[in-house]
Amino acid sequence: MSFYKMRRVLSALVLSTNTSAIIIVSLLYFCISYFLLYLCQESELIELNNFFYWIMVTASTVGYGDMSPVTPFGKLVVMLWVIPVGLSIFALLITKFGMFIGNIIIRKKRGLNMINLENHIVIIGYQALRTARLIELLQPKQQNRQIVLCTMYDMENPFPGLIHFAKVSSFSNHQMAKQLNLDKAKSIIIDTTSDDLTLSTALFCNTINPGCYKTAYIQDDSIEALLNEYCPKIEIVPSVSVEMLAKSSTDPDSSQLHKELLDNTQGMTQYSYLYNKTDVLDFSKLFQNFKRNSNATIIGIKFKGEEKIKLNPSLDCNINQGDVLFYIAEHRISDKHLENNK
Repeated sequence: MSFYKMRRVLSALVLSTNTSAIIIVSLLYFCISYFLLYLCQESELIELNNFFYWIMVTASTVGYGDMSPVTPFGKLVVMLWVIPVGLSIFALLITKFGMFIGNIIIRKKRGLNMINLENHIVIIGYQALRTARLIELLQPKQQNRQIVLCTMYDMENPFPGLIHFAKVSSFSNHQMAKQLNLDKAKSIIIDTTSDDLTLSTALFCNTINPGCYKTAYIQDDSIEALLNEYCPKIEIVPSVSVEMLAKSSTDPDSSQLHKELLDNTQGMTQYSYLYNKTDVLDFSKLFQNFKRNSNATIIGIKFKGEEKIKLNPSLDCNINQGDVLFYIAEHRISDKHLENNK
């Protein structure tokens, strides 16, 4: 019983010992050891070039044997002071260092560390299978952009090594924004457990980082209208399960088609492109070049200043600066590749 009590006392002592105390104790140990060896006339060991090397090797019990005390009192000092006290301090240092490294690993797993990233993607909210699928879809096309998952659940990183993870107490406080480096994020995806929480989170994120691209998943049409009123630049993704049921009942395999268009892990996928050049493009020529040069099909255009997307646009229209093209392709078309399609 006494052994376990002693172990608990020693454990409590290690936990309560701070860095300053360890440094002071180590300095005292060096000074006292040097003074005792000086009194014992250990001339070789008290040379500064030798002393620190010898005491570190001796205190850690490595003991190369290239230097050792030669006087009887010197041997007694090493046996009763240098080795036992040095070993205790050395063990304390190793234990504290191990606890420090362990604490860093645990904090990272539990999402308690600060996220020092820029131009990253932040996913706020965890919905198990849906979040896993979201990360799977984002990963292939975001190889150069880090993903951060933020949740209020008391859990560890569900995707270690794949994404960064942050556990917060609230989705709408400044501590959370600081931990996620939210003002430096490139895009924010909000998918919480309720529309009300999504609404408050979206409003907060819009205040912290109004310039980044934000997407929110909303099921209630009234909440969608309210969020659109206060944050018109946030793209709202509504639930379309009912619409898909109706569409598939009248046009079989429609759900499979839409799933293929949204799945960017393989095959053809839907992309968008914001045209920022001042040149006016002939859509008919652009449409043909997209198909011929890139095996891509333009399916819609969102003209600048309009809210709705024009699907299957007429070939006699023009593309101007600020228009957004929506197309189907196996890979995203780069700016340089687009120049070849004009």
